[in-house]
Amino acid sequence: MILFQSGIYLSLLLALGAGRLDSATPMAARLAEPRLTVRQQAASQVRRRTKVTSQTLFDDFNYWNSKQLARHGWIIRTAAGWPGVPGAMRGNSGVSFPADPDQRGNRLLRMTSATDGTGPNTHQTQICHQRKYLEGTYAARVRFVDVPTDGPSGDQLVESFYTISPLKAPWDPDYSELDFEYLPNGGWGSAGPTLFTTSWRTFSPEPNWKKDNVFNTSNGSIAGWHILVTQVSGGKVKYFIDGKPLAEHGGQYYPRSMMSINFNLWFIRDQTVKSVLVRHYQEDIDWVFHEAKQTLTPEDVEAKVVALRRRSIRFQDTVPAPVPKLISPCDY
Repeated sequence: MILFQSGIYLSLLLALGAGRLDSATPMAARLAEPRLTVRQQAASQVRRRTKVTSQTLFDDFNYWNSKQLARHGWIIRTAAGWPGVPGAMRGNSGVSFPADPDQRGNRLLRMTSATDGTGPNTHQTQICHQRKYLEGTYAARVRFVDVPTDGPSGDQLVESFYTISPLKAPWDPDYSELDFEYLPNGGWGSAGPTLFTTSWRTFSPEPNWKKDNVFNTSNGSIAGWHILVTQVSGGKVKYFIDGKPLAEHGGQYYPRSMMSINFNLWFIRDQTVKSVLVRHYQEDIDWVFHEAKQTLTPEDVEAKVVALRRRSIRFQDTVPAPVPKLISPCDY
């Protein structure tokens, strides 16, 4: 009898170990547990594959110094030259990472440019990411300003977010560029605050300046925070600000070459205020986002950024670079 009971006990232990019995869950409850259908299982697998294979750049610029920025593929321009005031300097001193006064724990990338109207006392600021972007959706949350933090106002300057490829020679047929450019004090034939959205075919640089582009303008001040979105897909380039459509371009102005992602804060040549006082202008960037080969609505972009931040993802770059890797000169 003892031997028989021991055998039953041993059988029960083996059954439990093999998962055939569950003393904590009644049989009816186990049978009632929901099971994924074949279609649901397939959809789940697609979602998992999408997460792994999506080509995304996201940076919320939560840095303390420019070395951290550089480790994630960003270049701070140091090369002199076009565009802007001749003789102007460029370098790391124009980039800082202040705490966000509106969101605890968040930091911003701040570009600061300054001038007294002369080349030697003008500092312009530009940052560039790697040249590996073409079709897809681009977005950034930026803060534009109308006035300097000090000194007299009125300088014609450009606050920008754009993508661009190098110009190999005047009228380069492979040249590509897509721009958001805010001119708070007018310029380029506009009077007063103007936002330009521009798609380029090509151009010839100074001193033989000529251009082939198409652009739209929106008049009026847009000082403050905005979400800028560019969709590049199917032969069309579409521009949005805060979800509102601004422009649509295509045809010969559709990009042809891999581009880098850029932000630039520069002064228009010969259009600064006649004053010896130095004035400083700022452009803040909260985050930048790109998803390759996908056309996302502005609402889609915001939802993805919220999801990334909710998961405490500060930086993500799964966009593959071409082989061989393209040079990103960050000098234009």
